[in-house]
Amino acid sequence: MSDYDEDTAFLGQTGPFFWTTFFLLNTVFVSTGFNGLYMVFIGATPNHHCLIPDFNLTEEWTNAIIPFTLVNGEEVKSQCSRYSLDVVRNMSAEGLIPGRDVNLTDLVQEGCLDGWNYSKDIYQSNIVTEWDLVCDDQWKVPFASSTLFVGYLFGSLISGHVSDRFGRKKVVFISLVAQSVAVMLQSFSHSWQMFCVMFLFVGASQISLYISAFVLGTEVLSKTMRILFTTLGAFLFYCIGFIPESPRWLITQGRVEEAEAIVREAARKNKIEAPAVIFKESEASAQFKKYTMLDILKSKKIRSITLMCLILWMAINIGYFGLSLNTSNLSGNPFMNCFLSATTEVPAYVVSTVLLKKCPRRALLSSFLVIGGGVLLLIQFIPEDLQYVALALEMTGKFGFTMAFSIVYIYTAEVYPTVLRNVGMGMCSSAARIGSITAPYVIYLGSYNKALPYILMGSLTIASSVVNIFLPETLNRDLPETVEQMQECQGLCNGMKKRKYLEDEGRKNLPIQREVRQDLQAP
Repeated sequence: MSDYDEDTAFLGQTGPFFWTTFFLLNTVFVSTGFNGLYMVFIGATPNHHCLIPDFNLTEEWTNAIIPFTLVNGEEVKSQCSRYSLDVVRNMSAEGLIPGRDVNLTDLVQEGCLDGWNYSKDIYQSNIVTEWDLVCDDQWKVPFASSTLFVGYLFGSLISGHVSDRFGRKKVVFISLVAQSVAVMLQSFSHSWQMFCVMFLFVGASQISLYISAFVLGTEVLSKTMRILFTTLGAFLFYCIGFIPESPRWLITQGRVEEAEAIVREAARKNKIEAPAVIFKESEASAQFKKYTMLDILKSKKIRSITLMCLILWMAINIGYFGLSLNTSNLSGNPFMNCFLSATTEVPAYVVSTVLLKKCPRRALLSSFLVIGGGVLLLIQFIPEDLQYVALALEMTGKFGFTMAFSIVYIYTAEVYPTVLRNVGMGMCSSAARIGSITAPYVIYLGSYNKALPYILMGSLTIASSVVNIFLPETLNRDLPETVEQMQECQGLCNGMKKRKYLEDEGRKNLPIQREVRQDLQAP
C-alpha cells in the first residue's frame, strides 16, 4: 500500500473542503458533552430531613423531633431518621417540654416513614427529590451515573467493529439519530429503573457517535487541521450537512474508485487540479484483509501497545470524570463550580492545540498526568478553612486531566494503523468506560473519607504516567496504514527485544564458540 498522505499532498493543508468537514464533524461533540455531564445537576443531593406530617405538635417538639448527629466533627440534623412520631405526639399532647421534661437521647428513633423535606435553595427538583434517592437508596445515584458509562462500554465494543466493517460515515449518522431518540425518551422517564435503562442507550449511542466522528476526522483532515480538530472540536456549534466517508478506510476495503472520487471532489472544492491518477495501481490490485478485534490479540507488537493504551485510558477517565462529577460536592455554589470546571477546559484545549504541533506526545502526556495526579494527592493536605485553595488545586487538576484527555485521543489514533484504528480506539474507549463506570463510586467513597477519592485517583494517574513512557512517539510521522507500518513500543519493550535478540544470536554462535575454544585448547 502506498502512502496516502503522499498521494493526496496536492490538496494542501487547508481549504474549503477541509474547513467544511472540520465544522460539520465537530458539531457532534457539543451534544455528547451535554449528555455526559448533566448528571452533575440532576443527580445532586440537596439538604434534606424527614418529613413531619401535620399533627399539631407544639413548636418545641416540631423543632426537636429531628435528632442531631455528628458529621466530620460537627453536629448537624439527621437526614435519615427522626424520633418516634407516636411517642413525640403523645408527649406533645401531655405538654411535656423536650430537653427539660424529657431527655431526648432516651427516645426511640425511626426512619423517614413519611418521606423527606428537601431544601430548594439550589435545586427545585431532580431525580433525587423526585424518587427519594437518599439514605438507604442513595446508592442508586452513582448506579444511575454508571449506567451511562456501561452504555459507553457496549457502544465502544460494538461501534469500533461496525465502523471498520461498514464505514465511519454510516455509524456517525445512525448513532446521531439513536442518541436523539434515547435522550428524548429518557426525559419522559416515570421511574428510576426506566431512567437507568434509557441512560444505557444514551451512553451507547453517544460514544459510538463520538469515536466514529473522531476517527473520521482524523483520517479525512490534513495533518495541520487534524490536531485542531481533535483538541478544539468540543467547543463548536451545532449544524448539519454533507460529511464524506474516509478515503483511507475505503482504500483499506479495496474501494479505490470511491476513495478517488472523494479526493477529486475535495480538490474541486479547494480549487486545485487533481492529477490524472491519484492512487497507484497497486492500490486497486492489492488483496485487502478484513480485520477484527481478534487481530489485535494475535500480534505481540499490537498487544503490548494496546495493553499500555488500555491502562492510560482507564486512569485518565477515572480522574477526568471523577473530578467532573465531584463539582456538585465542592464548597460554594455548584453551578459556579461547574462553570469554573468547564471554563478550565477551554484553555486546556487551546494550549494542547499549540503544544501538539511541535511537542512529543509521550512527554506531553506524561507531564500533564503528573500534574493532574500530583495535585490530587496535594488536596488532602489543605486545611478546611482554605477551601478556595482546595478549589484552585482541583481546577488545576482538571486542567491537567483535560490536557491528558485531549492528547491521548490523537496519540492513540496516530499509533494504530488505518485497518485497525477504529477497532483499537473502540477497545481503548471500552477500557476508559471501565474507568468512568467506577468514577461515581470512587467519588462516593468521599462520604466515608474525604481524602480517599483523591488518593486513589492521584496514585493511579501517577502510575499511568510511567506506563506512557514505553509507547512509541508519533510526532511528525505519517499515519500508519497497515499493521506492518505500525511502530514498536519503546523503552522496556525494545530492551527486552534487544536482550532476546542477543540471546538468540548467542545460541546460534554457541557451536562456533565451542569450536574456537577447542582449537585454542588443542596442543
